[in-house]
Amino acid sequence: MAIRRDLTKYDEQSLKDGERWSEIDGDLDGVDPSVAAAILTSRCQTVYYDHPRIERWHDPEGIDAIEDIPYLPDGGYDTAAGQVRGHLLDIYLPHEAAVRMSKVTPVYVDIHGGGFCYGYKELNRNFNTHLAAQGFAVVSLNYRPAPQTDLKGQLADIQAALCWLKVHLDEYPVDPNAVFVTGDSAGGVLALLTLAIENSERAAAAFGIERASGIGLRGGALVCGVYSLASPDKTAGRGIGCGTRERESLQATLGAGFFAGLEAADPDFLTAEDIVANVDLPPLFLLTSSDDFLEGDTLALATALARKGADFELHDWKPAHHDSLGHVFPVCMTWREESQRTLADIRRFSYERC
Repeated sequence: MAIRRDLTKYDEQSLKDGERWSEIDGDLDGVDPSVAAAILTSRCQTVYYDHPRIERWHDPEGIDAIEDIPYLPDGGYDTAAGQVRGHLLDIYLPHEAAVRMSKVTPVYVDIHGGGFCYGYKELNRNFNTHLAAQGFAVVSLNYRPAPQTDLKGQLADIQAALCWLKVHLDEYPVDPNAVFVTGDSAGGVLALLTLAIENSERAAAAFGIERASGIGLRGGALVCGVYSLASPDKTAGRGIGCGTRERESLQATLGAGFFAGLEAADPDFLTAEDIVANVDLPPLFLLTSSDDFLEGDTLALATALARKGADFELHDWKPAHHDSLGHVFPVCMTWREESQRTLADIRRFSYERC
């Protein structure tokens, strides 16, 4: 098909390496050609963005990995369901936690980014293992990318993983009462919406979740998230923080169907201001940088939390002259001093609240 021939525009080695952490085109057959082309372009461009960094991605010493645990029974590739990777998760543990075999290690659940259409859990392995080295068990999960499902389906996948964890965390040397969530970019808003679902029956119902997991999330670390997803007609004239460019840009790539069935959530749970107004959120660690293209979304969320008097920290990094941090730098560039300081700050923030 024409979509597959378009792959010839990209470097073969980059795409081959990229397939380790993202679907490229295996789920695009039968998709509207304009949507398929836009998703393929987005994925390939993001592979190029990530590829130069893989030589510096590594696992720190002393971290154990338990990989490809199914949190739903479909396992790996399921042709009939159109799921390229299935519902799988990894758990990264400091080896010292396994040696102690005591239930004292806090847990972070990580939701990777990728514009809602890119990435497997492997994409964030480097970040996950470095976060684990700070003294956390880190659970990294797959969720179905667009076009395999829509926003509601992705949130349902995350809920299924949390339900699995609530039942099974006792099998690991972790503290099941000290569970946090983190996410970057698209994963940042999925993490924020998950916190809303876990803390508001109305939010859960608005996203089609009959009953939240009840795992008791103690807080979140949100990295360069996109928090403005409301439709233009619901936010017109409402001022700063309620822009619609993110929704319009995502619809241009993912198709309008990605936001189907959200009438009850729009805008009450699809802007930073409305989420904060309608949900009592647990403590939040917010990260961005002045050269992050989504900086405004994080600042809008921080402003809403400050006006409500909520417990949060804002870390808005300012790169030096002739330097750049950009989008989700602690995830993509863990070797940077700023990233190492961020990881240490997440540890301090979280340990103070569990």
